[in-house]
Amino acid sequence: MIYLDNHSTTPVDKRVLKKMLPFFSIKYNNPHSQLTRHNQSIIKDVEKARTEIAKLIGAEKEEIVFTSGATESNNLAIKGMLSKIRRGKNHFITLNTEHKCVLEALRKVELEGAKVSILRVKKNGIINIKKLIDTIQSNTVMVSVMMANNETGVIQPIEKIGKLCRKKGIIFHTDAAQAVGKIEINVKKMNIDLLSISSHKFYGPKGIGALYIRKKPRIRLNTLIDGGGQEMSVRSGTLPVPLCIGFGEAARISSKTMKKENQQTKMLRDYFFTQIKEAFPDVILNGSYKQRLPANLNISIKHVDSEILISKLTNTVISSGSACSSRELEPSSVLLGMGLKDNIIRSAIRVGLGRFTTKKDTSNAAKEIIKVAMEIRKNAISNI
Repeated sequence: MIYLDNHSTTPVDKRVLKKMLPFFSIKYNNPHSQLTRHNQSIIKDVEKARTEIAKLIGAEKEEIVFTSGATESNNLAIKGMLSKIRRGKNHFITLNTEHKCVLEALRKVELEGAKVSILRVKKNGIINIKKLIDTIQSNTVMVSVMMANNETGVIQPIEKIGKLCRKKGIIFHTDAAQAVGKIEINVKKMNIDLLSISSHKFYGPKGIGALYIRKKPRIRLNTLIDGGGQEMSVRSGTLPVPLCIGFGEAARISSKTMKKENQQTKMLRDYFFTQIKEAFPDVILNGSYKQRLPANLNISIKHVDSEILISKLTNTVISSGSACSSRELEPSSVLLGMGLKDNIIRSAIRVGLGRFTTKKDTSNAAKEIIKVAMEIRKNAISNI
């Protein structure tokens, strides 16, 4: 199997797995139980993991709250604004290319009296800053903009947005699930107030994530889960210690290897795209090429239905869009939001290279995709 679907999930790095294993069977104490010597050791290990995650985004460990993943983090960030909504700060701004969990969470707060403005991105997938400025109102409480898109890999001008929000006294949230561990992030420099992370997007385990919550001044959030308040009184529930440890180790490794990995994956991505372009000169790149994750490609091969292509590939794993809605055979909401035509959307494939992708993998995947796509295109054109 040649795995080129690293935006939907990544394999757990063997170093991460090795670090996790003792916490399943040897160091299994509950970190929230009485402070015995064994528990103190486990608490230190969890806090060390929290520190590594904080370092990766330029935060402090006290600003990291563990969650079950980016979906919960996004929900906590948005629905956590409930008390502010009730006090009249009830206007939210987001983009039409955001992840489904952000858009759905915003629909729920609308039921609580919030007003939501959904801005249309430009054709290259990037926010129109002027539109954002024009949409801000005196009662705007939050701007939520994804750092790197899960389908197109397009990176938004987060620092510009953060600076604008800070100047206006607006809370700035970013869903950074696809960006953390892949590009340099500094929450202080970028003026980010809330940032969502998912471990399994950068070689950590599934089922664990975090929400960065700015400490000074502290962003106060309403809780989603009631209970013992284990995570800084923001999130209740016993921490899944092995997952926390794995998450921290994945962050530590990414901090050390990110620069080199970016160079490698970008080189392989460009090589892959060159092979496809030679076979299909009319191939379309969806989204900005310059402002894009180094390992991402989202392309459309004309007259080639992406679902048929994916189903006919025997050795290569790619996708046609978000893994979170892959069971729904509907046009990509992200590509629709960019204003692309239906035939381009139906032909779109997402290619995500990763840490363990080799040049041989890339070459063989390109060959198989070209071969299968040519057969599909030939049949499609002959039936026109």
